[in-house]
Amino acid sequence: MSRSIPGHFFKEENTQTLVIFVDTENFTNRHMPEIQSTYYHSPVGPLKISGTDDYITEIVFNDKVQKIDGRKKNLSPMLIQCVEQLIQYFNGQRRQFELPIHQEGSSFQQSVWNELMSIPFGKTISYIELARRTGDSKATRAVAAANGKNNICIIVPCHRVIGANKELVGYSGGLWRKKWLLEHEMKVAYGVQTLF
Repeated sequence: MSRSIPGHFFKEENTQTLVIFVDTENFTNRHMPEIQSTYYHSPVGPLKISGTDDYITEIVFNDKVQKIDGRKKNLSPMLIQCVEQLIQYFNGQRRQFELPIHQEGSSFQQSVWNELMSIPFGKTISYIELARRTGDSKATRAVAAANGKNNICIIVPCHRVIGANKELVGYSGGLWRKKWLLEHEMKVAYGVQTLF
């Protein structure tokens, strides 16, 4: 990981995903760029996508949206690129994202999110394994809590973490979405129709 000011900068070597996490313990909110939002109606429901001209800050499921406005807005090229890459992902044409992302969090949360980025498309790991990868196999609950604080779903693939007994547990978007995403990735990666 190389250092950038302010916060942390990280580029995954084996993927094209660019990750920027901000360490909120050492950062103040001066000169924060304007954040713009849009919605994308994905196969698993509406996604709220937020970001600046330079990076994506949020991708979350938003079931409260009644109707998505289909009119063209003056969206930043970053938001347009994000929607395009999500469409490619859901169409089975993309396994890795090539977008800069920015997510505020503690050093521990950042270490968990970095580890999430290393889980390959179509693969899963357990919360215990995720805790081990972050340096403390006994920190399973803390890792699960940090995983739950991830606000950039799909790109930071928190859905790829499952229970030690290989059961689906804990997903803020709902377990049915977690199952759908994992089965989608397995189908694209291996031609497998049903995982769980």
